[in-house]
Amino acid sequence: MALQIEFQPIAKSEDLIENQGQPFTVEGVRIAVIRHGGELYALDDFCPHADATIALGLVDNGCIACPWHFAEFELATGKVLSGPAARGIRTHLIREKNGMIEVALRAGPTERGKEESCRDH
Repeated sequence: MALQIEFQPIAKSEDLIENQGQPFTVEGVRIAVIRHGGELYALDDFCPHADATIALGLVDNGCIACPWHFAEFELATGKVLSGPAARGIRTHLIREKNGMIEVALRAGPTERGKEESCRDH
């Protein structure tokens, strides 16, 4: 039996601005949606360090920075790249279909790796 992925529409494609996150709530889960480099990304909308909304963070070079203490996370994986956060953020499946942005929530743990800073790229 194949696992069925259920995408839910959350916004019109035209409502997302390049390099500017937007917060949403899907099934009670806070999600940050970002369009960067022509790609879409969806992550849990909280910094694991102090619960700040990631959607309001600076987006640059494939990363997003927490607006409170500037922890950096990789958009594609949610991996923490610099502290003070000690763990990453869960990512979700996202797509653009028929002029709509759709997201499918992913269960499971967040990424826990720590690598180089986005500023190192």
